[in-house]
Amino acid sequence: MTIYYEEHGASKTPLIVFLHGGGVSGWMWDQLLQYFGEYHCIVPDLPEQGRSKSGEKFSIRSSAEKVIKLIEDKGKGKQVILIGFSLGAQIVIQALSMKPELINYAMINSALTKPMPVVRKILRPLIKFSYPLIKWKPFSKLQAKALYIQESDFERYYNESCRIHDETLIRILNENMSFKIPAEFKHASSNILVTVGEKENRLMKKSAKEITQSNPNCYGVLVSGIGHGFPLVKPELFSNMVKVWIEGRELKDGGTDLMEGRGPSSK
Repeated sequence: MTIYYEEHGASKTPLIVFLHGGGVSGWMWDQLLQYFGEYHCIVPDLPEQGRSKSGEKFSIRSSAEKVIKLIEDKGKGKQVILIGFSLGAQIVIQALSMKPELINYAMINSALTKPMPVVRKILRPLIKFSYPLIKWKPFSKLQAKALYIQESDFERYYNESCRIHDETLIRILNENMSFKIPAEFKHASSNILVTVGEKENRLMKKSAKEITQSNPNCYGVLVSGIGHGFPLVKPELFSNMVKVWIEGRELKDGGTDLMEGRGPSSK
């Protein structure tokens, strides 16, 4: 089965694929697309989310398979850049592990790679108990604020939240909280930029370091003053960082603190 996606820009230019986080869909990248007019941009909705309502159950691996197929169909003979946020960043790691030579540049933003078994044990009853709150707008507005969702996007976020089934939510969170870096990730030949916000929690920062240290082609950046939502709260800085990375320029110009990592090389 296929996933819904939108295309922007000229088809003969380098390809960028943007993968959204959990709780949102492809529209989270709308603000960023204005900065990538010179690229061929593809923005999918991941399975069971947004407009990808095919009935197929979500998993990180099956989502990576679909993204790989999309890249193979659309990126023939082109430079390929894959960008993921949060849940989408986990899928980037999985795709790089499954097809180590397919992607030229990748950005992994805020990917959790430290499993949370204790939380997973109480996940089902917790979601079943709290699920009715999703349709209560004041609660949804608090959730949207925590995700850095702009007021102009709230209605879209709220409507999608109201349509998501509780079992789907449990499945997505279960995948997210059990994800570990595949052993094959170390073979990925892409130039890989790993970013995490300075204000993110301890597990997210540990995950970023683990990813950075798991492949010699990774370069890690701690983004000053940012929490979990970098592309939403600072789209211009985010897009500039992507372009600086692709062009092989010095990332310190972006006003960030660097973690351990090899840094970009020409490809």
